[in-house]
Amino acid sequence: MEDKFSRKTFRLRLEEMTRTLREDILSGKRPPGEFLPSEQDLARQFHISNKTVRKGLEVLQQEGLIEKMPKIGSRVANPSTDGRVVIRFGYHGTLIRELGMAQLLADFHRRYPHIRVQPLEIPRDRYFRFVNDCMESGMLDLVTINQHNFQEFSEKGKSVLFEPQQEQPGMQPFLASTFRSGSRTFAPSATGELLAQPLVFSPIILCYNKDHFADAGLLEPDSSWTWNTLLDAAERLAVENERFGFYFHLFSTNRWPIFLLQCGDRFQRDASGNYSIAGTRLLDGLELCRKIVSMPHVFPALLSGSDADAEELFLQGKVSMILTTYFGLNDLKHASITYDVAPVPHLNEFKTLLAVIGLAMNRKTDNREAVKTFAEYLLSYESQLSIRRNTYSLPALKAAADWEGQESLTRPSRFHMYREIIPTFKPFTDLGLTTEQLEDVFREAKWYWSKLQDKSTACKRIEAGLNGQG
Repeated sequence: MEDKFSRKTFRLRLEEMTRTLREDILSGKRPPGEFLPSEQDLARQFHISNKTVRKGLEVLQQEGLIEKMPKIGSRVANPSTDGRVVIRFGYHGTLIRELGMAQLLADFHRRYPHIRVQPLEIPRDRYFRFVNDCMESGMLDLVTINQHNFQEFSEKGKSVLFEPQQEQPGMQPFLASTFRSGSRTFAPSATGELLAQPLVFSPIILCYNKDHFADAGLLEPDSSWTWNTLLDAAERLAVENERFGFYFHLFSTNRWPIFLLQCGDRFQRDASGNYSIAGTRLLDGLELCRKIVSMPHVFPALLSGSDADAEELFLQGKVSMILTTYFGLNDLKHASITYDVAPVPHLNEFKTLLAVIGLAMNRKTDNREAVKTFAEYLLSYESQLSIRRNTYSLPALKAAADWEGQESLTRPSRFHMYREIIPTFKPFTDLGLTTEQLEDVFREAKWYWSKLQDKSTACKRIEAGLNGQG
């Protein structure tokens, strides 16, 4: 029994070493030409034998990620010097974790040894400029892109950089219009050209600590919850000097617009061609958001640094409920707490934001067939099923998303809840604003939420900004 346990432990440690090195190489953390730590150092780091280390290095060598230098060591291979077709793939950094991208790339290289994918992480704070410049210069062949990225390219007339594609059969039907070219308002269209293929998606959801609810004697969240229900529960869940009741990253474009979407109104011009929001239900959402952030014993506003803060606080038991996504659940993969998911509470209407990540091909690529091969591989049932089985992210291919079988991960009991709330999924473009206009609204809303101006002033300043008078 002890022998079996020992073999299993060493196998897991070997897999951890191989996975860690693979991710470091594919993410660019270890660039081409860099030498890996010595076998002895790796053995000490991962608590395995030198012989086991060599087995892991042989796997990486077979994948073409490293090359052995006799009597010197192992170094990261340069994909541009091995005689194979090289395609440059720009990706959001979180996808290494959220899609199991390192494993997908390794599998692709084994299947198509004549094609080498060179991954390049896209800077999160300057996506448009980086991708635009790299595509213009031919330095990127394929990129991952979300709705906000796509919308910005469309509004700036730069979506012409993307190669039109044919819709993949079997995709979730509600994703069809996400990346299509739109009308003069740049809103996605149901009939325009498909300029990116949906890859994965997620609604914004509520995640909660089951033990905290049980200890407080509270019933768990369900689809009937309003925001007032949540805030009442959050007050009872909060424990001074121990935990907060509720948290989300206030400044995220995949969080605060939920409150506007749920108002049951949208931004639109009046007969004179101007925007007018005074007296509309749009202000209900801004008021609700102000109410939430004004409850310091419930909501830790000072901690709103990034989306990842929510999952980290939740893991530590420092907050009882968070707004997150199925992508974010990947941060809870090894959680020691007991948690579950529920629909986002509602205001005037039952709606939640839909987040989608797609694949856009550079129209100027010199390696069109190789790029298509890689994109089709990521969109294949095999790869989409790998995403479904090995991560918490939701693949765009419906058959893969709906797969049920022997799970390799421990999932929350209500994981499949997303199927029941599909009618509530809405893109931020349903607000009727461009990305720039949404930023204008956010800029003024922050002053209102901070109580540096009243509602009437905020309303006037938002209107002035939207009407070009700011």
